[in-house]
Amino acid sequence: MVKNTRSIESGVSEAIGFMLIFGMVIVGIGLVTLYGYPLLLQQQVSADEKIMEKNMIVLQNDIKSLAYKTVPFKETSLKIGGGSLTVYNSSSGTPSSTIEINNFAGTESYLPPYIPNTRFIPGELRYESMSSQTDISLQNGAVALRRHDVTGSVMLAEPRWFFDSTTNKMVINLINITSTNIMAKEGIGTVQMSLVGEPYFNETAIPNPNEIEIVYTYDQIQDYSVAWDNYIWNSWNIPQSYKVQRIPDPTNHKIKFRFKNDGSTDMMLVIKIFEVRIKSI
Repeated sequence: MVKNTRSIESGVSEAIGFMLIFGMVIVGIGLVTLYGYPLLLQQQVSADEKIMEKNMIVLQNDIKSLAYKTVPFKETSLKIGGGSLTVYNSSSGTPSSTIEINNFAGTESYLPPYIPNTRFIPGELRYESMSSQTDISLQNGAVALRRHDVTGSVMLAEPRWFFDSTTNKMVINLINITSTNIMAKEGIGTVQMSLVGEPYFNETAIPNPNEIEIVYTYDQIQDYSVAWDNYIWNSWNIPQSYKVQRIPDPTNHKIKFRFKNDGSTDMMLVIKIFEVRIKSI
């Protein structure tokens, strides 16, 4: 008797089909992990950075309310994602910048205590992103941004400096950020701030064609000089005829700006200094 034998291949086909489908799933997961996940992370980092840009401008408006609208106290709750928000007291550590306002000869300062080459140290509120390597600084009434991987900086919101051509008046508002100690916060925080004492006010007549010199000194690491250079020399509404010279001094990390009174009357140089104390974040 002859027996016919047949191999049953249906089970083998199912196993091969399962392995193919399983392999496609693994490959798909691998592609998503390799290409998609970094994009998702980058989008989250960009979202955190944009949120903090808006938050810093909100805090700038809080300082404006304290300084210019005589509001005694401001409080703002915010989300600090992807990094930390730190208060750098104007009297502690190495400042990211200083400002001098002198006569051109350098023999007189228009800042208290009026000793030649007196430096104003503004202090700052700084957001430091750990993921995107970006710093956003609220300093001297302005919001500036710098990236660690490229040279340069940009001003997101300008300070309240202005020139009134009608009255021939130059107004410089300086904001001194202070705190009882260094503070830092991640996650959800509440920034509380208040104005300390009475603002400093001084008005000096600058005859024609006398000059003043503004000296901006920047830190080699926390360098926001490009943003301030562009603002002082280009964006600030000083008439072109009042601009004498811009003198970069990279060796000493300084930029000097010379302005003259080109009006028919004395130019009034008005300097106001406000001290804002950060109580908590």
